[in-house]
Amino acid sequence: MSKPPFYVIGHKNPDTDAICSAIGYAALLRAVGEERDAVAARCGEISQRTKWVLERAGFEPPVLITDIRTNAGMISHREVIKVTVSDTFLTAYRRMLAAEIRCVPVEDENGDLCGILRYFDLLRLLLPADTEGLSVRTVHASLAHLAATLQAESLGARVPLPECEEDLILLVGASSQETVDARLKQAKNEGNIGNFLVICGDRPIVQRSAIDFGARALLVTGGNSVSPDIRDFAKTRGVVLLRCAQDTASASTLIRCSRTVRHVMERKFETVCPMEPVSKLRKHLSSSEQDLFPVVDHSTGKMVGVISKSDLVDPPRIRLALVDHNEYAQAVNGVEEAEVTEVIDHHRLAGDLVSREPIRYLNEPVGSTCTLVGRKFFYRGLMPAPGVAMCLCAGIVSDTLCLTSPTTTLLDREMLTWLSGVAGVDPKTFTEEFFAVGSLIANGTPEEILNADRKEFTEQGRNVSISQVEERDLHGFAARREELEAELMKLHKNREYDLSILAVTDVALHHSMILAVGPENALAKLPFERKDESLFHAPGVVSRKRQIFPAVCEAIHQSA
Repeated sequence: MSKPPFYVIGHKNPDTDAICSAIGYAALLRAVGEERDAVAARCGEISQRTKWVLERAGFEPPVLITDIRTNAGMISHREVIKVTVSDTFLTAYRRMLAAEIRCVPVEDENGDLCGILRYFDLLRLLLPADTEGLSVRTVHASLAHLAATLQAESLGARVPLPECEEDLILLVGASSQETVDARLKQAKNEGNIGNFLVICGDRPIVQRSAIDFGARALLVTGGNSVSPDIRDFAKTRGVVLLRCAQDTASASTLIRCSRTVRHVMERKFETVCPMEPVSKLRKHLSSSEQDLFPVVDHSTGKMVGVISKSDLVDPPRIRLALVDHNEYAQAVNGVEEAEVTEVIDHHRLAGDLVSREPIRYLNEPVGSTCTLVGRKFFYRGLMPAPGVAMCLCAGIVSDTLCLTSPTTTLLDREMLTWLSGVAGVDPKTFTEEFFAVGSLIANGTPEEILNADRKEFTEQGRNVSISQVEERDLHGFAARREELEAELMKLHKNREYDLSILAVTDVALHHSMILAVGPENALAKLPFERKDESLFHAPGVVSRKRQIFPAVCEAIHQSA
C-alpha cells in the first residue's frame, strides 16, 4: 500500500489567505523535517487575484482535493499476484503458495481482468465431479501444457505440441499385455481411441500397442529410453510421443495439474473504483462472499490494484494540517475520516472539531493566518524562500486590506514588514497591484461571485452562508444587483440555509453593500443601513470575521 499523504489545506471556497498559508506552512514543515512530504492543497477554485499572486511568486496552484476520505486506490496493493486464463493449476498453485494468498485475479490474453480464482477452486481441477466411468479418467488439457507441467520432452515429430485443449482419457499401461490390449481394442471399437493418453514405463510392447491401436499420445515415464523404431513408428502413425522423468504414479497425478484455471475461475465478481471511500466499501462489502476485490480504473478498464476485506478494518487515514479554519462545516469533504494533526487559524472556535490523539492547535486574534505562519519561520530562525514570503505577504495584505482592517494587529504589521523585505516587494505597491487584478463584479458570473470567498457557519442551530467580494470601488454593483440577488436566493433555497449574505466590499473607501436573504425577523435586526427589502449599506464595514459575522450572530440571537 502507498503511504497516506500529508496535506496542508485551507477551507472551502478558499481566499488568498487560505491558499498562501497552506503553501507557506507546507514549506515550513518540509524545511524543518517534520513532514518532508507535506503538500499544500486546496478544496476549491482560486480567484484571479490569488492566481496572480502564485504566478508572480512562481508557484503552481496547490493540488485540488474534493474529498479527503481514504479510498480504495490509496490502500490497494499495487504489486498484484495474478494469473492468466491459460495458466495451469501448477502455475497458479505455486504462485499463490509462494505469496501465501488464497485468492488471485485472472486476466485474459489481452491483459484484461476476467475472473477471480480462489484457492478452493483449484481443487476442482484435481478432483473430478464424477467418480465412475470414463469421466474419472478424463482430463481436459492441452498436450503443450501437459508437457510443460511434467517438463517432458517430445520424441516424435519435430512440430510444436498442440496448445488447444482436448479431452484426454488416461490409461496406465501397468496391467498385463492382454489387459492393456483389451482396453485399447475396446476404445477403438467405441471410437474414442484417438482421445487416449497411454502412460507406461519401460514396456516396449505396451508402447508399440498404444501406437498401433492409434492412441492420441504415449507418455513414457521414469526417463526410460525409447528405441528408434518406436519413435519412427509413433511419427508414422501421428501419435504424440513424450518422455518424462517422473515415475508412472507421479506422472498420473501431475497430469491433472496441467489443466488451466479458465475452467474453474469465478467469472461473476465485484470490482471497486479507486475513488470509492473505504467507509462506504466497508458497509457494502461486509456481506459479500468474495474475499479479494480488484480495484479497476473505470476510465481505462484496467486493474490498478487489489484490496481484501482485512484491508478495510482499520485503514491508514490521510493526515491533515488545517489552516485558516477550524470548523468541519468549512473543511474539505470527508475531514471527519481524516487524521487532523494540527490547526492554525485566526477565527472563532467551533465545537465540531475532534481528534483521536492530542494535536497542535494555534488560534490567535490576528488579521491573517499567514501572519502566524510567518512568525513560525521567524521564531525558528528560518528565512522563507522569496516566493514563499511573497505568498505570505499576499495573505496578510488581502485579509487586513494592507493593515487597514479592524482585524489588524501589531503582529500583522511586524510580519508584513519582515516578509516584504524577504520577498523584495513594497507592501503599498503590492496591495494596489493585488486589488487591481480581476474585478469579479465586472467580469465574474453570479455563481463565481458568490462562491469565490464563501464560508458556512452554524449559530444557535441555524445554518448561515456569508460570501464576500472585495473591490476597489462599487461602481459596477448596481448594474448587477438583480442577478446577484437571484443567485443568492437560489443558493439559499438549494442549500436550505437559514440566512444567506453577500457582502461586496470597497477596499479603498472602506464600506460594503450587503445583500441578505432570510427571515424578516433576523434581517430587521441587522445593524446596517437598510436600503430596501434585501439590500443594506454598511459604512466602515470591511471584515467578515470582525464585523459582518458578529453582527449576523447578534441578529440571530435577537430574533430567536
